[in-house]
Amino acid sequence: MEKTKNKRAFLGRLAGIVGIIVNILLAVGKIGVGVIFGVLSVTADGINNLTDCGSSVISTVSFKLSEKPADKEHPFGHGRIEYILSMVVAFIIFFVAFETVKEAVGKIIQPVGIVISIWIPIMLGVSIVAKIGLFIYYRIVAKKIDSTILKASATDSLSDCVSTFMVLVCFFITYFTGYNVDGYAGVLVALFIGYSAFGILKEVVSTLIGKAPDEKLVNKIKDKIRSYPDVLGVHDLLVYNYGPNKYFASAHIEVDANVDVLQSHELVDLIEKEFIQDEGIVFTGHLDPIVTDNEKVSELKIKVENIVCEIDERLTIHDFRMVFGENRTNVLFDVLVPYGFNKSKTEIVDYITNKVKLIDERYYLVITVEPGI
Repeated sequence: MEKTKNKRAFLGRLAGIVGIIVNILLAVGKIGVGVIFGVLSVTADGINNLTDCGSSVISTVSFKLSEKPADKEHPFGHGRIEYILSMVVAFIIFFVAFETVKEAVGKIIQPVGIVISIWIPIMLGVSIVAKIGLFIYYRIVAKKIDSTILKASATDSLSDCVSTFMVLVCFFITYFTGYNVDGYAGVLVALFIGYSAFGILKEVVSTLIGKAPDEKLVNKIKDKIRSYPDVLGVHDLLVYNYGPNKYFASAHIEVDANVDVLQSHELVDLIEKEFIQDEGIVFTGHLDPIVTDNEKVSELKIKVENIVCEIDERLTIHDFRMVFGENRTNVLFDVLVPYGFNKSKTEIVDYITNKVKLIDERYYLVITVEPGI
């Protein structure tokens, strides 16, 4: 796992360095052409590349900082630094968009003549090709190392392509019609810049708030737990993210209640160790013994499962148990429902209770309805 972390950091820093070099060259070229020929939209596009350069610097620094090991103040490591710095990138881009709009509106109100030169479309064309290449490169590396900040940089690069293309279109409009649309082109550039910043910020904020884990990861964890022969089921899975590829997870692991508790505990220990070795996930398992040799319990459990499926096939039950008494039998279990389910807890409980009462009036149900993944 240590080798994987080092490789991730190396590829992340390399992507940052490539971004710095490409954006510096584009910024110098476009700002130079824009200033010489008096084209605000080209100059603004160059300044945008300069902010991209700053973003690449932040990206490179974030990979270095996120490598810091866990310490007393940060027991889960420093992986979320990458998310924080992604927000910094977004705010920088917002600032550039705001400044560009102000200057562009000024040029719309008081148009200033521009000099038509072949160097303008050449520079813009080179920029588009370079940014497409950078977008593809960022996407490949971001996917390979699961990097939020590189995904943000890839999105920004694609937005740069669109905004630069619009500047190019506006240049040709001015060239063929003689009507100066440079100020309008500047506004378009600013809007694209602002939109890309909003997208970055939205993604990062969602991650920091605690968005649901990827479905593939959830299924991968469940499948791995179920792959052990003595595991009868798994529920109450929780997955926490503390940075790219830095996951902590916990789950209730169902085992036969008749098996020696030390043997079952050894199984859970094995699962925990192999998760960190094979997947790099810090996993904690909760031992959940279930009765498998009581025919009455098993029979009623199957019936309750069918009743629950009548509500919705996505619903499942766990921790099913029965406490027998002289006058009534307590039936206790949990119902797991997906987030955003359209029926209330009361509706679910009432439906199941009414159906089970038809089987035997003496059954007293204690149902816990809980959301889960």
